[in-house]
Amino acid sequence: MDAFIIEGGHPLCGTITPQGAKNEALEVICATLLTDKEVIIRNIPDILDVNNLIQLLVDIGVKVRKMGDGEYSFQASDLNLEYLHSDEFVMKCAALRGSVLMIGPLLGRFGCATVAKPGGDKIGRRRLDTHFLGFRKLGASYDRVDGRDVYELHADRLRGCYMLLDEASVTGTANIIMASVLAEGTTTIYNAACEPYIQQLCTMLNAMGAKISGIASNLLTIEGVKSLHGTEHRLLPDMIEVGSFIAMAAMAGNGITIKNASIKNLGIIPDAFRRLGIHIDEIGDDLFIPHHDHYEIDSFIDGTIMTLSDAPWPGLTPDLLSVLLVVATQAKGSVLVHQKMFESRLFFVDKLIDMGAQIILCDPHRAVVVGHDFSKRLRAGRMSSPDIRAGIALLIAALSAEGTSQINNISQIDRGYENIEARLNALGAKITRV
Repeated sequence: MDAFIIEGGHPLCGTITPQGAKNEALEVICATLLTDKEVIIRNIPDILDVNNLIQLLVDIGVKVRKMGDGEYSFQASDLNLEYLHSDEFVMKCAALRGSVLMIGPLLGRFGCATVAKPGGDKIGRRRLDTHFLGFRKLGASYDRVDGRDVYELHADRLRGCYMLLDEASVTGTANIIMASVLAEGTTTIYNAACEPYIQQLCTMLNAMGAKISGIASNLLTIEGVKSLHGTEHRLLPDMIEVGSFIAMAAMAGNGITIKNASIKNLGIIPDAFRRLGIHIDEIGDDLFIPHHDHYEIDSFIDGTIMTLSDAPWPGLTPDLLSVLLVVATQAKGSVLVHQKMFESRLFFVDKLIDMGAQIILCDPHRAVVVGHDFSKRLRAGRMSSPDIRAGIALLIAALSAEGTSQINNISQIDRGYENIEARLNALGAKITRV
């Protein structure tokens, strides 16, 4: 099992460019299953989750051709649908949460799909009810296969309808959109997720011949079409990586520029860091974070303690709460971090406490951070990455800590961050993979 050895205390300086968005990549790559024509996607990140999904598409017969760095051609013209029922396919799906995004396009185009209990981060329950309820409203049915922990979905013909989602699930919305574009009639999805990556998916599908309106809102209208054609598409920069780089610059930076950040698609992410006292300059579409000797957490207008909590877009993405929590450990002041969506995501704070952070874990969803104001640096430690976002948060902590830290289970970090040690070493970090 690979690990990172990190020498803390080396200031980071220079320019870094974020990778293509992981979550968008998983959605649009699966959308290529909706047509037998060629689809070209650019700016695909070279990360474990995306590479495993691409291999899964190859396994079911998609013709995949790498055209250059981050540029792939996909053509789903001759699929082996029998493979969907194999134990090998089920086992691979169970190891990759992104595989759930294959259900919608397979059901929409072929009328069948197989669902295994998906893998991914161990951050609490991540139910698929929203997906299944949406498919059922479109006319699909499903059966549990005894002894295999697998569901098989099937539909002679999907038909459009009105549906109010029980939650604004991002993957649920993406799956239902992809199932609906080839359905008969009109589908209306209310309480749809509307984050930039859903907008990108809808824009790509429209370029393929779909008829989706209401993009960027929580009310989508989809007029079903008979077939889709090919297109070319470019991924947005990864907003979570942008946020991670802001955090590194604040805690261990000596002036860092984040190039081509697509600021208009970051929502309130920069302002969340500003609430912690981080200074961020916007220069065109770049972000510059200067060296910080000190930063102070805001309080609310009435003087009460600042609270950072996640919410559906355009609220604060839950994927950055772990990173914001680490930044708060060196701020002046206190902040309550409220992780509403996942009940196990804050459990990594015990590792930060071992590094000297002052954190009170109130319950599985809430933690109070009392910042050190750089009067006392975190100390190095030996830890293990429990999930992608906690892993990068621990890496940020180690970069700012005194001494040499070790982070095990870094395959979790590799799932979401491309060649992260080389890119950070180019800024002056001292990270070794062992």
